[in-house]
Amino acid sequence: MTILWAEQALLEEGWAKAVSVEIGADGTIQSLAADQPQPASAYRTGILLPALANAHSHAFQRAMAGLTEMRGPNASDSFWTWRQLMYRFLDRLTPDHVEAIAALVQMEMLEAGYATNVEFHYLHHQPDGRPYDNLAEMAQRIAAAASQTGIGLTLLPVHYQYGGCDKRPLGNGQIRFGNDMARFEELHAASAEVLRSLPADSTIGTAPHSLRAIAAEDYARHMQLRGNGPLHMHLAEQKAEVAEVEAAHGQRPVEWMLEHGAPDDRCCFIHCTQMQPHETEGLAASGAVAGLCPITESSLGDGIFDGVRWLDRAGTIAIGSDSNIRISLTEELRTLEYSQRLRDHSRAALAITEKSTGRLLLEAVNAGGAKAAGRNSGRIAEGALADLVALDAASLHLAGRQGDMILDSFIFAGDDRMISDVWSAGRHKVRDGRHIDREAIVSRYLRTMEEIGGAI
Repeated sequence: MTILWAEQALLEEGWAKAVSVEIGADGTIQSLAADQPQPASAYRTGILLPALANAHSHAFQRAMAGLTEMRGPNASDSFWTWRQLMYRFLDRLTPDHVEAIAALVQMEMLEAGYATNVEFHYLHHQPDGRPYDNLAEMAQRIAAAASQTGIGLTLLPVHYQYGGCDKRPLGNGQIRFGNDMARFEELHAASAEVLRSLPADSTIGTAPHSLRAIAAEDYARHMQLRGNGPLHMHLAEQKAEVAEVEAAHGQRPVEWMLEHGAPDDRCCFIHCTQMQPHETEGLAASGAVAGLCPITESSLGDGIFDGVRWLDRAGTIAIGSDSNIRISLTEELRTLEYSQRLRDHSRAALAITEKSTGRLLLEAVNAGGAKAAGRNSGRIAEGALADLVALDAASLHLAGRQGDMILDSFIFAGDDRMISDVWSAGRHKVRDGRHIDREAIVSRYLRTMEEIGGAI
């Protein structure tokens, strides 16, 4: 039994002081009590919060950070020109490289306050498109990274079959992703087997990449394939994507999903930055999670998610770092809120009368992230996984702050450097702001970057 003692903690019922938390060998919270003296054997923390799931990640893209900020030969750069650079970059990557990059990404997630990596994993094959001898070789490398970092892992093997709605063959770069439905089912089963080497809190889900990349008739099979896990899918991210889907199917992507996809609260749709009001309201009412990645959406010019309308309709949200050019929980939440303010010329856009912006955001993405990860987390409660993050109560940003102002100051005045400790299913992996295996993980990443090289 591990015992934590926090000066303050945000529990399901609200803020509490002098909180004792007992964590069992299975990584769940066994008991919880406020107004307790500090036990002699307890690990003392300042401010204890539930730690989030990072709901959307492409780990390998972390190694591209800073390489795509030059203007290309086109009159204007866009998501689509960035994508071509990404395809060129990934052709360099070996399984060893992917494992080293994923370990760095997971370490940075933990240090940023995330306890879980939901990996939208589509880099499956060799550069020429041939499978590795082990069909799940790349999935095994993501799992090996998780074994080193100790992060919770929800693995989402991605089905990517076509280059567009017309079912054209995959082009250069894309062929490393490609599987027909039959081979994808083999890959999915092999990936599930890979997770047996990890702790029991690991989860398998499924991810049809997008309505552009799979046959629409295969979507129903994915709903079956997910089992008890989540289903994730890119949806309505770019204007050109919406136009292509509408031309092929006679409906915009969200309209198609609402009529044919039977979305529910175990579905997570990523980005949703190109929705009309009726689509926003309909998808929110379905219970599906909107997986938002505000830093990446800003970087790629995706557009601004209609967060005000979505939350007004009791929609569920989660946060992910997607391209991983910057892994920062506080910056993701700040960017989400500030984008609403800039669009609407408002302040405290997502707050409600009863809760400040920081409190509402943190609770919303914790609840939504747990659903997106298929994980019993997102709250400090008996029986839940001990996914926990502690803030340094002595931080200058928290001087004189109490209650919800702690969260507002953390998100809008401070940053991730305020994080002192992180536990994932009771595994204490961040102490004094640093991952316990940071030196080895960084050293291997630096060797990998020397091998990969610089410019794309």
